[in-house]
Amino acid sequence: MKLTEDQWAFIKPMLPKEKVRKDKRGRPWREPRDVLEGSLWILKTGARWKDLPERYPPYQTCHRRYQNWVKSGVFKKILLRLAQHLQEKGKINLAETFIDATFVDAKKRGPQVGKTKRGKGTKIMAIVADSRLPIARSIESASPAEITLVEPTIRRRHCKNLPERIIGDKAYDSDPHDEHHRRRFGIERMTPHKRNRTREPTQERRARRRYTRRWRVE
Repeated sequence: MKLTEDQWAFIKPMLPKEKVRKDKRGRPWREPRDVLEGSLWILKTGARWKDLPERYPPYQTCHRRYQNWVKSGVFKKILLRLAQHLQEKGKINLAETFIDATFVDAKKRGPQVGKTKRGKGTKIMAIVADSRLPIARSIESASPAEITLVEPTIRRRHCKNLPERIIGDKAYDSDPHDEHHRRRFGIERMTPHKRNRTREPTQERRARRRYTRRWRVE
């Protein structure tokens, strides 16, 4: 993963300054740009840290610095700034967004692991803009229904502004939740109705045509 000069100039001010011992002992810190590029390579490829190519700093260094940046909120700050920058450039349109979740097996215990009919696992929730850029994501236990995880995902968005519409599949068909999100956030939700629905349809066919673009979240 190689950052361009413009990308690095944008990110560099948000990274913490290197700590230098008063006695000037110890090894000098590796260049933060090299460490960040190594961390981004891991995130992009999904490889193990120990498989980090030799062109990057030692994987122990990249992993340790990456963990520190996550815990201190550096990566969250970068995401917020990037999202704001893209929105100002007109690259993110919140008039129409799409939500979906994916299930990840988790054989062992963990803070976000829950039981389902498929076994124990975790749900990764994501909301993307019409440009397919992610504007919100959350990692939750797989036990709760997806419809109950919409609000936590909205709250963990990268953009300051709220989306105007959120489009999902039949798993998100719920009149009470539709009304709740409309009153609490001013968000209109659009989903096709389930076959076993007992109530009268609440969405017009014209509005539901937006659902045909839901492939963008896939």
